Amino acid sequence: MAKYIVKRILLAIVTIWAVATLTFFLMNLVPGGPFLSEKAISPQAQAALEAKYGLDKPMFQRYLNYVTSAAHGDFGDSLKQRGRTVMSIITMKFPVSARVGGISVLVALTLGIPLGCMAALKRGKAADSIISVVATCGIAVPSFVICTVLMYFFGVKLGILPTMGLETWKHYVMPVAALSFYPTAYIMRLMRSSMLDVLGQDYMRTARAKGLAGGKILFKHALRNAILPVVTYVGPMLAYTITGSFVVEKIFVIPGLGGEFIKAINGRDYTLIMGTTIFLATLVIVMNVIVDIIYKIVDPRIKLK
Repeated sequence: MAKYIVKRILLAIVTIWAVATLTFFLMNLVPGGPFLSEKAISPQAQAALEAKYGLDKPMFQRYLNYVTSAAHGDFGDSLKQRGRTVMSIITMKFPVSARVGGISVLVALTLGIPLGCMAALKRGKAADSIISVVATCGIAVPSFVICTVLMYFFGVKLGILPTMGLETWKHYVMPVAALSFYPTAYIMRLMRSSMLDVLGQDYMRTARAKGLAGGKILFKHALRNAILPVVTYVGPMLAYTITGSFVVEKIFVIPGLGGEFIKAINGRDYTLIMGTTIFLATLVIVMNVIVDIIYKIVDPRIKLK
């Protein structure tokens, strides 16, 4: 286990370096610059700004300086939000995104796993058909469409839920519902197919032949083996709920990292774009390593190499 963890950490460092390198050169190859949108800026003022942020140096030198600083956790100053560092923006905004994304993950797991099990146990019946239709719609319909529908009915027509901000628990209902709809649907389908496969195994028939109680068969034998694909999906799901929340945050005017990231792209705030990308990539890689370790704990037969 220790050897595997060390190996994954080394691979994670290489992956993060590759993401940082690719992001840096892609951002610098885009035509234009971060100060072109400034109103009535003189060539002298633009040169002074470029000198202040080191943009007047050769690209390779800037790359070395950036990678060295990023390795120490310093992503530099924001080019648009004067006087603020990239890390301070991430530190202030990410907890909001993490809170919405974390609640969405809990909702997806809480609803997706039991509904998927129900669909498998009620195979071919009305409950299975309804759950399958809902799961298909959840996978097919994009999150911004769900946001629009929720806002129209519950925010405009009925007026029972607020449509902007995160002041009270009611403000979380629609963003969390929109963000958790896809992962819930995917877990339902994943759990249904996995449970159907497990229920047809020989050891399940043996357990039933021995006269074990239905609940014991379901929870001790079926669920523990059927849930393994869901555990594997948790890593990508966390990445989806964090990055997918960018669109949801924009629609519901949530003051999270997503809004800052989109604003940085529109304003060509190179340092904030690169810092956010590296931060999210690091988060996803760390979560995938943790999920692999949990996978080993859930199923001791898995060998981590």
